[in-house]
Amino acid sequence: MFQYISGKVAEVGGGKAVIDVNGVGFLLQISDTTAGQLAAASDGNAKVYTYMNVREDLIELYGFAALSELDTFRMLIGISGIGPRAALAILSVLSPEKFALCVLSDDAKSISAAQGVGLKTAQKIILELKDKISKAQIPTGSKARDAFRESVQIAPSGQDGVLSEAVNALCVLGYTRIEAAEALSRVASDGMPLEKLIREGLRQLNTDK
Repeated sequence: MFQYISGKVAEVGGGKAVIDVNGVGFLLQISDTTAGQLAAASDGNAKVYTYMNVREDLIELYGFAALSELDTFRMLIGISGIGPRAALAILSVLSPEKFALCVLSDDAKSISAAQGVGLKTAQKIILELKDKISKAQIPTGSKARDAFRESVQIAPSGQDGVLSEAVNALCVLGYTRIEAAEALSRVASDGMPLEKLIREGLRQLNTDK
């Protein structure tokens, strides 16, 4: 019914936002990511993409600052057992791009960090969406994209294999695949031995804290 709502940001907080459109306030359920972007709107105006959830006893509008967030939300609620609240919780801890990386790399741990989403549910999400999410949803030119492409899809050989082994080694130490890949993408160079790559990756991870 509504593709988007454009107006003045009247209220933001507690997982909700009110957008004033010519004197009419639209109440939207939002993720923490969208809340941050709405709160930072320099002129107080915003364009919010929407999804209307209709039940017998309730009609709710969900709002998203980016179309990619709405697309991810639609994919999530298309999974049996994943409702709008759970989908928002996931989008509150992971951007659409990082969520795609998690799915492509089987990183259920990062997805389960969302409130109310257990490890089994995260694994189900990955199973359902892995064939639906394309690498096109990961930003072109992103170092994290290149690292994940190598660690997830390329058979271990040469430097690609070294990077994949380094990602796996850092995961064993308790880091998520996203954290490991992003850290290694900053320090990796052609011909770097596995031991040095792991060591430099750990140094980078400790620097980021």
